[in-house]
Amino acid sequence: MKIFAARCSIALVILAAASFASANPFKTKIITGSSSALAITVPDGHFLKITNFSQEGGTDRGVVSVTLTGDENSGTANVLTATRVDLSIGINAQIAPEVINRAIIAGPAQVTVAPVTGATLFITYRKESNTGGASSNNIVFVSPTPGGTPGATATPGISPFPTITP
Repeated sequence: MKIFAARCSIALVILAAASFASANPFKTKIITGSSSALAITVPDGHFLKITNFSQEGGTDRGVVSVTLTGDENSGTANVLTATRVDLSIGINAQIAPEVINRAIIAGPAQVTVAPVTGATLFITYRKESNTGGASSNNIVFVSPTPGGTPGATATPGISPFPTITP
């Protein structure tokens, strides 16, 4: 009986620890034609990862607009348009489903999604710190080129491919 109680207490400790763990979850927002605009502030040293931005209804497309708020860079640009998911008939009919695109926006920036009349917008995103921890996707490029600065030279008549010398 003591072993059973010990196992149950260990299981409870593990479950309690898991309930406090934070996995930086994705957030989902629904924006209707009568909603206010969604504004997301991305601070310096963070980035915003948009994994889904779709639209049902309406004639105009929903857009994700980004305003850079850094000292060196400033300006506003539309970086992503909504993917239409309604396969309606008539003048707005689609031949094939559209591809859902993704976007990653580095801070400091202000991200805005304005409502579209007659449409429902659906966005899924996650804000993450750019500290390079375990949750980041580091990409390492490995080059087979030895050290030094390579220069391309071609030897006419011997080979159709240029020879690279260090």
